[in-house]
Amino acid sequence: MTRAAIPGLPSRHPIGALLPALYADDDLAQRFTAGLDTVLAPVLSTLDNLPAYFDPALTPPDFLQWLATWLGVDLDEDWPEDLSRTVVARAMDLHRRRGTRRGLEERLRLCLGVEAEIVDGGGATWSTTPNTPLPPAPTGELLVRVRGPVDPRQVLDVVQASCPVHLTCRVEIVTGESDEGGN
Repeated sequence: MTRAAIPGLPSRHPIGALLPALYADDDLAQRFTAGLDTVLAPVLSTLDNLPAYFDPALTPPDFLQWLATWLGVDLDEDWPEDLSRTVVARAMDLHRRRGTRRGLEERLRLCLGVEAEIVDGGGATWSTTPNTPLPPAPTGELLVRVRGPVDPRQVLDVVQASCPVHLTCRVEIVTGESDEGGN
């Protein structure tokens, strides 16, 4: 869809009516300004509605991808439009939590509708007891365990996009009722 020409869109501010009285009855001047009105009507309409272009809930579908690039969001072409709009609307919140366990859980829940158990191998720990032994060395691996029927490729794509760069990511898909009691 383009905004360059919208057939039949009237101008809210016709130029011919703004001309001095001398040109009000001039056929050439009125036809010339009517041609300008046709060209300018989509521009004026866009400017009148500009706030809607920056609202993920209201922006036209063809501008949603453009808005997503402003926020640093990669939208999947396979996502339904309502999911893409929600991801764009929540982009800043998701960016704020990027690289954290909670951020990854929220992204998986939002994008794929799945709950995940995340085992962080980062190695940060603390204790309230003095002289506590040191924790084991960090594994450097982030394990994401997802339950339910889901496409492993999609889970891996979301995890790799959200995983901190210093960790390797491993995804386990747990399916079936027999697996739920064991892990």
